[in-house]
Amino acid sequence: MNDSQYFVKFKFADEQIKRYFENALKDLKIAEKTDIPEVKFSYSYNALLKAGITLVATKKSLKVRSIPGHHMKILQAMGEILKDTSIFDVCNSMRMKRNLDLYEGGIVISEKESRDYFNFAKEVIEKVKNHLRRTR
Repeated sequence: MNDSQYFVKFKFADEQIKRYFENALKDLKIAEKTDIPEVKFSYSYNALLKAGITLVATKKSLKVRSIPGHHMKILQAMGEILKDTSIFDVCNSMRMKRNLDLYEGGIVISEKESRDYFNFAKEVIEKVKNHLRRTR
């Protein structure tokens, strides 16, 4: 598949990019404050997507198109930009769990699993923050 299906060139204002990343941080904070495993998981995943959108906008000047498969492309690009293949692997696992929850009647996320995913999201978002600082 051609990546141009998923992304289009776009000139972002600094304020737009700032809002993308602030939204990622907001979702991470929601995940941190909740004791409900499914909520912690969902907001951790959303935070990762928003951080990925921030990176794609900043590093590649690309806007994400909302079409089937775009989450995978965002997560893949985030791993490539940060030069860490484990990011895509873990995020893709999260994406598949999310899809099972949405389309297969729900899943059970344990407290430990939700904490592990949250901690992973927190580490990745810190990497994104450091990457953005170094390259701006």
